[in-house]
Amino acid sequence: MTPPFHGFRIVGSRRLAVASFLEVERLHLRAPDGSAVARVAVRHPGAVAVVPVDGDDVLLIEQYRAPVGRLLLEIPAGKLDVPGEPPEPAARRELEEEIGRRTDTLEHLTTIATTPGFSDEVIHIFATDRLHPVPARPVGAEEAAARIVRMSMDEAVAKAHRGQITDAKTVVGLLLAAARR
Repeated sequence: MTPPFHGFRIVGSRRLAVASFLEVERLHLRAPDGSAVARVAVRHPGAVAVVPVDGDDVLLIEQYRAPVGRLLLEIPAGKLDVPGEPPEPAARRELEEEIGRRTDTLEHLTTIATTPGFSDEVIHIFATDRLHPVPARPVGAEEAAARIVRMSMDEAVAKAHRGQITDAKTVVGLLLAAARR
C-alpha cells in the first residue's frame, strides 16, 4: 500500500516477469473516483550519464542499439548495476569503461525520469571538463564495437536541434551542459 497521490493509491502489485536487470509488474490502483485501474510498470535499477567536455569539444559514443535497430550518438552512460553504488562513482566508472577517460570533478546537471508512463528508470546526468586519458574497458559487444566521436559542443547541440542526435539523455545533457558554458 502506498499513500495516495492526487487521489490515486496503489493497492497491490504482481510480478509478471524478470528479464536480466528488469522486472515487470502489474500495479493495481484505486483512482480518485474509486474505480479500479491496472497499469504495467517496468522496474529499472537507474542509470548515470556524463557529458564529457574537452575544451570546446564533447566526446560522444556511436554505438548500435538493438531495440531501435540502429547506431545512435550518445553521451557515455550505464546502469547503476553495482549494488549500493552511488551515482557519482558509477558515472566515473562509465567514463573509464566507455571512452577511456578519468575525471576528478563531476557536476550534477539533472536527474530525469526517462519513460514515466511505463518505467521507473531515472538517469542522473553529470558533466565534466577535466578529463585524463586512461585505458578504456568496454563492457559488452556494443561497447566493444562502439566508436568515440569528437565534435564541437556547438555542432553536437545543432545536431540535437536538427534531430540528428535523438537519444533523450544525450539531448538533455548536451543542452544543459551547453547552457552552462
